[in-house]
Amino acid sequence: MKIVALKSCFFTVLVVLLLCIIARSVDVRYQLVSRQIVETRLGKYAGNDRQREGTLKEMFAGAGCDGQSISEQPVKGSKLSNVICTFPGSSGRTIIVGAHFDHISEGDGVVDNWSGASLLPSLYEAIKVVPRKHTFIFVGFCDEEQGLVGSSFYVHQMSKVDIASTDAMVNIDTLGLAPTEIWGSHADKRLNSAIAYVARQLNMPISSVNVEGVGASADSESFADRKIPSITIHSLTPEAWKAHILHSYKDKLSAIRLDDYYESYRLIAAYIAFLDQVAGPPQKAGTP
Repeated sequence: MKIVALKSCFFTVLVVLLLCIIARSVDVRYQLVSRQIVETRLGKYAGNDRQREGTLKEMFAGAGCDGQSISEQPVKGSKLSNVICTFPGSSGRTIIVGAHFDHISEGDGVVDNWSGASLLPSLYEAIKVVPRKHTFIFVGFCDEEQGLVGSSFYVHQMSKVDIASTDAMVNIDTLGLAPTEIWGSHADKRLNSAIAYVARQLNMPISSVNVEGVGASADSESFADRKIPSITIHSLTPEAWKAHILHSYKDKLSAIRLDDYYESYRLIAAYIAFLDQVAGPPQKAGTP
C-alpha cells in the first residue's frame, strides 16, 4: 500500500478550474441527517448477512425509500440479493451509489463494510430534499467478499442504454478508520477532481490511498470494467492495514473513529449532490 497525495497534473488542474467555473452557477442543496441517526444505523450491524440484507431494507424504508422505490435483486449464484433504492431524476442520466453489506465470519464486519452500507439510507435522505437532475440508485451489494459477486451481477444486468446513461458510480467501502480517502489510482480523473474540489470547499482533509498493493478490490471495479466512471471512497490507512483490523476479530464497532465517520458522511453527501449538478457524459474531442 502507498499513500499518494492528490496531484496537480495538467488534466486535474484543468478539470478543477472547470468545476470552479461551473460551481459558481449551480445550487448544491442537500440536507444532512443528525449524527445520532448515522451512528444508530451504524450500530445495527448484528446478525448474519441475510439479516443485514433485511436490516438495510428496513433502514431504507425508515428513510422514506419504500413502495416501488425499494427492491431486491436476486443474484445468480448467491443466497442473497442486492438491495436497491431509487430516487428518480429528470434528465435521463444516472448516478449509482453503492456499498457491500456482507462480511466474513471473523469479527463483526462493522468497518468492512457495514460502515458503508449503513450510510446509504442517510445519503438517500440527504439528496431527496429537492428534485434532482440525475436518477440516484443506491445499492447494497451482496457477496463482495466472495469476489464482487453482487456488483458484477448488477452491472451485467445493465443494458447498453443503462451503461451509456450512467455518469458516475460512487462506491463506499471501509469508512471510519481515518479521515476520508479515495482509491485514486483506480478512480475516474473527473470524479477524483470533483471530490477534491468539494473537500476544499468544506475545508475537509482528503488524501489518495491506493490499496491495490495489498491485494484489495472493491465493487467499483465491476463498473470500471464496463467503462462506467467510478470511484471508491474509503479510510484504509497503512497503519490500519498493519494493525490487521480488516478480516479479523478487531473489526468491531470500537474500531470506528466516530468523528471521522460522520465527517465522511458530510463530505460524501455534499459530493453526490455536487455531482448531480456537474456530472455528465464525456465530451468527444472537438466538442465545445
